[in-house]
Amino acid sequence: MIVRHLVLVLLSVLASAFVGFAPAPAQAETGRKPTAQEIAAIGDFAAKYQDDVSEAERRCLFDLVATPCTQTPAGAANLGAADCYRAEQAIWDDLLNRNFKTLLDTLDDDQAAKARAMQRAWIAYRDTTCNFYGDKIRGSMAVPMAGACVARETARRALLLGFFSRL
Repeated sequence: MIVRHLVLVLLSVLASAFVGFAPAPAQAETGRKPTAQEIAAIGDFAAKYQDDVSEAERRCLFDLVATPCTQTPAGAANLGAADCYRAEQAIWDDLLNRNFKTLLDTLDDDQAAKARAMQRAWIAYRDTTCNFYGDKIRGSMAVPMAGACVARETARRALLLGFFSRL
C-alpha cells in the first residue's frame, strides 16, 4: 500500500509538472513555517474546545493562521496563499500525530489495528478529495484551494482523534 501511494504521489508530481501545477499540497513542501505564536494559538484553542469538535472547528480553523497570512502581501497570490494553508496544516498535522499516539496508547491491540486501518483510509480519502481540486479546476486557483482542503481535513481529523482519545 505504501509503494502504491508513493507511485501515485510520483505520478501526481509528474502530471502536475506537465500542466503547470505545483505538487498537491498534501505532498508539497511548505515555504513558510508556522511561528511559535501560531502553534500556541491553535494548541490553546484546540484544548479550550476539546470536547466540542464542531465549535473548535468553527473558532479555530483558518482564523488564527491561514486567513491573517493570506491578507499579507506575500499571502495574497495563489502560491503565497497555498503556503499560508500549508503552514496551518503543519500545525494541525503535528497535533493530529500527537492525538493519534495518545489514542493508540488507550487501545488494546485489536482496537489499535482498527485505528491504524481507519487512519490509512482517512489519509486516502483526504488526499483523493483534496487533489480533486486540481482535477476539476485545472488552473492556478486549484493550488490554494487544495491547500485549504488539506488544512481543513487535517484540522478536523486532529480534533476528532483528540476527542476519541478522551472517550
